[in-house]
Amino acid sequence: QVQLVESGGGLVQPGGSLRLSCAASGSMFSLYGMGWYRQAPGKQRELVARITSSRSATYADSVKGRFTISRDNDKKTMYLQMNSLKPEDTAVYYCNVFSMGGASRDYWGQGTQVTVSS
Repeated sequence: QVQLVESGGGLVQPGGSLRLSCAASGSMFSLYGMGWYRQAPGKQRELVARITSSRSATYADSVKGRFTISRDNDKKTMYLQMNSLKPEDTAVYYCNVFSMGGASRDYWGQGTQVTVSS
């Protein structure tokens, strides 16, 4: 079992920035495939960005050019740098592990709230 703890959410004005962090347990962090998802009220959870163990990243079209996913294997932490935030980015953001050493996994954090409002 992998424990995931998100942090860094909060209230920010439109156009502002936030950096989310996801700290993970386990000794195989460098082999984790990980991602960020978000869920807005009344909407389904959606993929925001993913990063593989080889640091290949993919993004939802809605965040391309504004968000950057990264990882620090030494700190066992994944990040999501969010710039030029919009009100429609308001959601609970969740950290996910979808693979471990090539095997499928499905671990989730508890989520962190991001609110973009003036």
